[in-house]
Amino acid sequence: MAEQSSPPPADRRDAPNDLRADRGCRLPLDDVDRRLLALLERDGRMANNALAEAVGIAPSTCLARVRLLRESGVIRGFHADIDPAALGRGLRAMVAVRMQPGSRQQLAAFARHIAARPEILDVYFLAGADDFLVHVAVRDTEALRAFVVDQLSARPEVAVTQTSLIFEHMTPGGSTRG
Repeated sequence: MAEQSSPPPADRRDAPNDLRADRGCRLPLDDVDRRLLALLERDGRMANNALAEAVGIAPSTCLARVRLLRESGVIRGFHADIDPAALGRGLRAMVAVRMQPGSRQQLAAFARHIAARPEILDVYFLAGADDFLVHVAVRDTEALRAFVVDQLSARPEVAVTQTSLIFEHMTPGGSTRG
């Protein structure tokens, strides 16, 4: 039986609809789906035949299952995980952004503007004291300062920013990234 969830209670921080992730109907996942997803999460380029063999299903079945997982939105996409330092952006930081009271109508426009910036790796819309957490990769501290001052603090809808430098990033598998 599928789990039913009630919508979260509304509060002043509810995101406008265009900031919310697609929460449409998802497939019920069985053990095979979960194993496929775990393998693809570790290596999104894993060949279909190897994937099928690893979970003990026919390649045609594997292909159909992965296609259905993509079409239903369970698999949101595949991407290359590129080291920002290789692109000359070796300094990474997380910048917490708190918006001005009454700026709710500007959240989506702010998120789109920031997400389009070349310095940005990720933008998270949050519940709690801060409204956004922005993952940034830049060349050096001067570029980070310029980004925070010119792209965040200069915007009238931004009340407060707090920057934390990232020294090291550990992946769930235990490997270290710059």
